[in-house]
Amino acid sequence: MNDIEAFICLILLFMAVPDICGKLGRPALVYPVFVLFGMVLGPLVDTGTEGLLEQAGKVGFLLLLFEVGLEIELPGFRELLRPLRFATFWVCAQYPLTLGVARLAGVDWPGALVASAALTACSVGMAHGAWKSHAGLAGDARAFVLQTMVVLEVLAIVILSVETVAMDEGLGWAIVAKLLGIATVIFLISRSTSRLDRLVQTVLETTTLWRVHFVVLLVFVVCALGERLGLSAAKTAFFLGLFMSRTQHKGLELEEYIAPISKRLLIPVFFVALGLRLDLRLLLTPVAAVALGLAALLLGFREIIHRRWLKTGGDRRTFLLLCPNLTIVALAANALLAKDGDPRLAGGLVFTGLFITVASLFLLPAETTTHGPDAATTTGLPAQS
Repeated sequence: MNDIEAFICLILLFMAVPDICGKLGRPALVYPVFVLFGMVLGPLVDTGTEGLLEQAGKVGFLLLLFEVGLEIELPGFRELLRPLRFATFWVCAQYPLTLGVARLAGVDWPGALVASAALTACSVGMAHGAWKSHAGLAGDARAFVLQTMVVLEVLAIVILSVETVAMDEGLGWAIVAKLLGIATVIFLISRSTSRLDRLVQTVLETTTLWRVHFVVLLVFVVCALGERLGLSAAKTAFFLGLFMSRTQHKGLELEEYIAPISKRLLIPVFFVALGLRLDLRLLLTPVAAVALGLAALLLGFREIIHRRWLKTGGDRRTFLLLCPNLTIVALAANALLAKDGDPRLAGGLVFTGLFITVASLFLLPAETTTHGPDAATTTGLPAQS
């Protein structure tokens, strides 16, 4: 397959899959389909095309993390205390299981910790549509579940930030200095958000043809500065989105303005490129079997602890809203591939996330809202829900 044929396939994919998934009431399945398509496409494209898609995917990855941050509007600290306690117990209860399976599979401790952080996370953008349509939630339980989803996602990003630094630097004074640098960057982003918000508003007001490009350029500039100061570009993008999640212009969220570049092009390219880096033959190896077994164990264990100990106040299927995690798994897999390039470890992690995400979304009731081409990620803000 030559370059043009590959891009024809991609364009058709980007046009058709969101609409099909939306009609099925499962718009969040778009990203898993993109990953699987990338795995199928891998043996058919040449090295040049694969390299081009991977480079474009890196840019899409930054926009993905920026939009993940935009999806989250943190409530007040007091409102977060109960969801934070729940999320802490929820994660800690599962860590022994995920760490044990990873170690039995031969994964070293750093890799096992990264995998555990990703698999116990929640991708708010993927689960939010199902949360809105879930009839088994009422009253305070509805807000509590959404806040718990938000806390799980933020916790995972923070934990992965620390763990990836530990993998790169090892334990010692170097990691302390690195973490202080990360904290400094996050503080600077938080303090400069109001100025960035005014700048974005000015750009949106004064530009017409190039407004999308200017906003995306601003995101990349901040990411480049963050990386210079010690925080990876991806994490900088996330925290920038987190602190700008309230930014609106003429009633539209900021992510709606960059959707033509992000949701409709570069973010899908990232998930396709992630699939390209995974060998399709892994599906026929013990790696996929272990991933399927771990996904089933985690879903079953979560149902038990939700029914007996960590109750959300919703019906018996409410715990499934906390399970979709593919965007965070993609973040962790990308870090693992960048570290040592071991496709088996990254493949096992992605397969586990895929199995958990797809199973939980199918077990939840189909979404009843109208979905367009951008339905794969939705804004999940407590104040607007």
